[in-house]
Amino acid sequence: MITVDAQPFGFTFDPASVALIVIDMQRDFIEPGGFGETLGNDISHLQRAVQPTADLLALFRKEAWPVIHTREDHLPDLSDCPPAKRDRGSPTLRIGDPGPMGRILVRGEPGAEIIPACGAIEGEIVIDKPGKGAFYATDLGPILKKLGTKSLIFAGVTTEVCVQTTMREANDRGFECLLIEEATESYFPKFKTATLEMIRAQGGIVGWTAPLAALERAIAKEAAS
Repeated sequence: MITVDAQPFGFTFDPASVALIVIDMQRDFIEPGGFGETLGNDISHLQRAVQPTADLLALFRKEAWPVIHTREDHLPDLSDCPPAKRDRGSPTLRIGDPGPMGRILVRGEPGAEIIPACGAIEGEIVIDKPGKGAFYATDLGPILKKLGTKSLIFAGVTTEVCVQTTMREANDRGFECLLIEEATESYFPKFKTATLEMIRAQGGIVGWTAPLAALERAIAKEAAS
């Protein structure tokens, strides 16, 4: 067992039953001209999560632990994108509209792809999800059951939307969840701060949070023992 120095207290997991879930590190959210920027957001906030997420991926790959990536995207006919989602707000572009990287958040378009620095490698699972939570209308549940997963470590964007939603879904399904603090970001820094506090409030009502260095130290300590 490995114990990470986390908040609100130590997060203990079995390396044989852990998996990493990297949420929506997509071009449309992180790169200039993508959907995130059309909503009026400062994408530089999300870009801070890129290197820590890449480092976390490297750590899991070194240990040969399972890695799962998600992409929020929709079918070309938008049959899985309800008006309640598509018509929200007043962006310059909406889901399905042509943009600088193809149709916004449409499966198979360049903008819906994961940024190269955090892209999947051979053997890693990529899940396309039409909603905010990664369990909704996907095969994530059966995949984790087949892997024998009990503990989940999270990274990705945005902290308060798709990351937190998936953590809450996972918590309801009995998974122990740890969010790596530098490997997640929001367009609104105060939202990230508030979400981290919400996750670990009341004795870890949703899960745990910890810096990447704490996970690295815990793994190194176990390797040395």
